[in-house]
Amino acid sequence: MDAQVENAIDIAFDPRTDQSLKAQAYDFLARLREDPNGWQVCLSLFTRSKSPSEVVRLVSLEIVNNAVQAQQLPQSQLVLIKESLWGYVKQRYAVRSQEADSPSIQNKLTQTFTYLFTHLYSEEWVSFFDDFRELAGDASTVGTANVPGTALYLRIVGSIHDEIADQLIPRTPAVQKRSNDLKDLVRARDVNKIAVTWQEILSRWREVDLNLVEMCLRTIAKWVSWIDIWLVINQPIQNALLELAGQQGAFTSESKEAKARDAAIDTFTETVAKKMAAGDKVELIRYLNLGTIVGQLISSPALAESRNTPTYDTDLAETVARLVNNIMFDLLKVLDSDSLDDATRAKADAEVQAFMPYLLRFFSDEYDEICSAVIPSLTDLMTMLRKSLKGRTSLAQHHSAMLPPVLNAIVVKMKYDETASWGEEDEQTDEAEFQELRKRLHVLQQMVAAVDERLYIDTLSKVVVDTLARLDSGDKPNWRDLDLALHEMFLFGELAVKNGGLYAKSSPSSLASQSLLGMMDKLVNSSVASHPHPAVQLSYMEICVRYVQYFEHNPTSIPKVLETFVAFVHSNHVKVRLRSWYLFQRFVRHLRQQPSDVAQTVIQAIGDLLTIRAEVPDSRDEEDMSSDDAGESADAAFTSQLYLFEAVGCVASAHSVPVSTKALVAKSVVSPLAAELNRSLPAARNRDERAILQIHHIIMAFGTLAQGLSDWTPGQKHGAPPDATVGDVFVEATEAVLLALDNLSSSLAVRDAARHSFSRLLGVLGSRMLPQLPRWIDGLLSSASSNDEMAMFLRLLVQVVYGFKTSISPILDQLLTPLLQKVFAGLSVPATGTDDQIQLKELKLQYLNFILIVMNNDLSSVLVSPTNQATFDPFLQTLTHFAQDPSDPATARLALSVLAKMTSTWGGPDISTSDPSAQPAPLLPGFDGFILSTFAPIPWALLSAPKFNAQDAQIRTVLFEAGSLLWTILRKTGARYREQLSGELRGLGASEDSIGQFLQGMEGDVAGFRKFFAGFVAGK
Repeated sequence: MDAQVENAIDIAFDPRTDQSLKAQAYDFLARLREDPNGWQVCLSLFTRSKSPSEVVRLVSLEIVNNAVQAQQLPQSQLVLIKESLWGYVKQRYAVRSQEADSPSIQNKLTQTFTYLFTHLYSEEWVSFFDDFRELAGDASTVGTANVPGTALYLRIVGSIHDEIADQLIPRTPAVQKRSNDLKDLVRARDVNKIAVTWQEILSRWREVDLNLVEMCLRTIAKWVSWIDIWLVINQPIQNALLELAGQQGAFTSESKEAKARDAAIDTFTETVAKKMAAGDKVELIRYLNLGTIVGQLISSPALAESRNTPTYDTDLAETVARLVNNIMFDLLKVLDSDSLDDATRAKADAEVQAFMPYLLRFFSDEYDEICSAVIPSLTDLMTMLRKSLKGRTSLAQHHSAMLPPVLNAIVVKMKYDETASWGEEDEQTDEAEFQELRKRLHVLQQMVAAVDERLYIDTLSKVVVDTLARLDSGDKPNWRDLDLALHEMFLFGELAVKNGGLYAKSSPSSLASQSLLGMMDKLVNSSVASHPHPAVQLSYMEICVRYVQYFEHNPTSIPKVLETFVAFVHSNHVKVRLRSWYLFQRFVRHLRQQPSDVAQTVIQAIGDLLTIRAEVPDSRDEEDMSSDDAGESADAAFTSQLYLFEAVGCVASAHSVPVSTKALVAKSVVSPLAAELNRSLPAARNRDERAILQIHHIIMAFGTLAQGLSDWTPGQKHGAPPDATVGDVFVEATEAVLLALDNLSSSLAVRDAARHSFSRLLGVLGSRMLPQLPRWIDGLLSSASSNDEMAMFLRLLVQVVYGFKTSISPILDQLLTPLLQKVFAGLSVPATGTDDQIQLKELKLQYLNFILIVMNNDLSSVLVSPTNQATFDPFLQTLTHFAQDPSDPATARLALSVLAKMTSTWGGPDISTSDPSAQPAPLLPGFDGFILSTFAPIPWALLSAPKFNAQDAQIRTVLFEAGSLLWTILRKTGARYREQLSGELRGLGASEDSIGQFLQGMEGDVAGFRKFFAGFVAGK
């Protein structure tokens, strides 16, 4: 069996093995792993004197390890495994042994012994730690006589912590109880002896391999959280920690010396982090003299003389920064305690002040990783200061003195460092990390502002104003200085406009707003916009858009800024150019109501950018495109270009622009595009991809230009479409779009573009588009249209019906039949996948919503007009089918609402519900009989449907609508339905008392009966 297992492992992990044979070997090993006795042959393989190959030994040990961990072996078998492996260890790890295990074997062996520890330590193997300690040598030779044995001992001690005490590992309650019991046993039996071994190794650290010293320190750092603190802070260990942490010399961060030094500092960090009473924590920090230690480390050549040089030890800096962060965290936690006595509070406060320079030293480090290490404690400091301000007008003087250096350090860290390169592809990861750091720094700035708003305002105002002032001096700021100033100015708005705006009745709304308006004066009147760096240009535009309210009150500044935008939209830098197209649109849209005599000039200046040249993307480029490249793709460029068309419309739409000029501007854009569309049609009909894309882009441009010219939409109570002279220009645009739809209705891209433009063109043409609706429907709802497209267009038609109401009646009468036929065709297509099901459900909802809107806007006559008689029966069939389908509650509910509305509308006036002489007077002859024969049975058919569940919350809303339908039917048909309903209820098995209660419930209001009906059905 040994040979068979060995052979299988060799085959499975030999890269030259045939795949089918390899699969057989894997299958064999998987079965061996699950076999309750499979571990026995593997244990034999691993421990035999003539060792097999490394991979065979490792896989065999892994199977044994799995058996110990997961197979719940009986105690006797665990002891057998322990004896076998312990015999192997005594031989392999004995003094002067010539055989050494590989790191992977050592790791797996450590893990197996750790699992054996959890099962056997309490009773069967009480000498666990003593046995491994014996391998390492006596007190005078530990760490030197038997290095592999010492390493194995330390490795196992560290692994024991990971298994039973690591708080980051989730455990079941049973496993946690076992771990707690084991920790208690270790503390009672062995922890003192383990601590003595730590002392023995560290007291001779200069003689011991530094790799072992590092392992020892890492182990102490783990165990200190759950053992007696005095086992760690005794003199031998503390002396060694101080010596190791203070090592000086020209060694690299990857050297043994550096790793041992960092481990010593981490041991201090974990020691400080140990949970204890507030007073004890302060005394511990003072006893360890950590302030002096940190000060000496910061003054060491590695952190002082080498700072800002290539030899700067960033690993050491980050390690010390973590120590400072933990110390500050614990001190601030102490100060946050409400039950703290004055003496302890004073000591903790003094330590905080002592560590503040160290905190700021690492916070201001040029390396962001080091800075980030202390941000948590700096955040806690700001939280504490804000909390201490409650109920007081100002901070204590020593606390107040902390804020200026903190804020100044934050501002400095916001700045790009001297080595940063903006916008270069190979710097994208660094750029993203820096922007993430800026977000965290911004949070800190906001916390400073919450503590001392005046300090924040004065400091940031000075940074911005002084930097802009330097533009006119000999000491001109570089792009990093300007970027910092503009970035801070952009962020400043969160304080300045937090109450709704920069102004309150034409005056600054706050002190912060007043400061920001002063910055805006400096910005607009400075030469910063002419700076060549793209980061500065982008920030300038973002600020102008964010604080556009400034220009509403300072209109004389608008022409200068517009001139700057015109320059930026022509920029040679692609990021600036594309972003400026969007920001230009945002800027002019906000200011469209401002008087302007430069509209035509601005439009002429950007006219050269309105030429559309569609580019078909290369499929390979699309696959390889990164998220950053996507912003500069042909498709993204066109999306940005659309903002220019909207911007043109916004500029031309200003009240101060004459109607004739508006029409001239619109025509200068529309006519060339319409001509280009006509030129592209022949090639597009022949399925030329670029020609189709060109037409798509032109149609999108028509709609976007219209959106800029008019923000009116049908149904809006205020406003109206632009003057008819402007509308005449867009008639040409709609004719061009319809011509494209007539010829290219099979193209999804053309249909999408046309649907996009439809609602926007409505805002310009208003009711003048209504006669064209049949052509729009023919084009947009072609045989190639998906259910999703039909649903979207029905949403648009709802907007049209609502907006134009009765004036649309003749057009709606003409288009209803072809529209419904297309919808019926879409509803009849079976859904073959999840996406199809979602689209079909959405089409149902939009179809029913459209019908409901038609009826709610007094247009129900078109549904029964002679023109639409042919579709009336299929239309009713869809309603009755949907209303009886509980598998789609939303559709059923809406269908029942439509049926109730039809009953209410065409059923005539309400009549007595109990007087047999009261006769229905429906608006449609015979409709009362149709209601009783067709509509009345629907709720009961719903109840008997296979998937009906009255307890379902969604079905309950369906029952509400079914109750509304029954209630409405009774009021339109009176005693006839009362009698019919009694019979229906008897047929369902209802008692006479229940029938009486039901009929009595129908006599109340509709809201009451809806609830009654739902409860009646649910309790039935």
